[in-house]
Amino acid sequence: MAVSLKLMLLAVAGIALTGCGGRDTEPALPPAASVPAPKPAAAIASDSRPVIAAFGDSLSAGFGLDPGQSFPDDLQRLADAAGYRYRVVNLGVSGDTTTDGVERLPSVLALKPVIVILEFGANDGLRGQPVASAKQNLADMIEALQKNGAQVILAGMTLPRNYGPEYIHSFEQMYVELANQYRLLRIPFLLDGVGGVASLTQADGLHPTAEGAQIVAGTVMKYIKPLLKPSR
Repeated sequence: MAVSLKLMLLAVAGIALTGCGGRDTEPALPPAASVPAPKPAAAIASDSRPVIAAFGDSLSAGFGLDPGQSFPDDLQRLADAAGYRYRVVNLGVSGDTTTDGVERLPSVLALKPVIVILEFGANDGLRGQPVASAKQNLADMIEALQKNGAQVILAGMTLPRNYGPEYIHSFEQMYVELANQYRLLRIPFLLDGVGGVASLTQADGLHPTAEGAQIVAGTVMKYIKPLLKPSR
């Protein structure tokens, strides 16, 4: 997703995305060796705090950032500072599509998260894959997570304008329709206030800098805060 998201966020300017590259070119993804694996369930077995899972792709993984600088790391700091007793677990893997997300569901469910920030779809859209397929994959993940007792926060994304108004509309509406169908809290655009801002994105023009990740964490915190219970 490192290069693929570049096509999208180079396109973000003001309230609209305007990008380069076409739907007939499949974006390159970072080599598997560069993608850090999410922590196994055993890594948090001794921590009794309820789990908030950031389940997604490179935007959750913190691609290009030093350890401890991803938005899930910042979200943990915000929760701690506000007196909320939760453990934020980063389950982001760079390059993942919704299909990959479905395949990784068992490892997520094993953590029994109480809240899941579901952040997928950008790579599907940038590859021009059918929206219906991405939507079904997201629905499968949502249903499994809800059945497991998790409250799902759906992180919305968008696409460069050259993908065509019909495809873009269908892609954006996918998040709206899923949120309505499953009664989810929805973040309209995860990178609000960051995408397209040069000082807040890395040299690839796409992924947030450490400062940008802090803003993303603040956006996420705004949406999940009503779900959090103060420590007793």
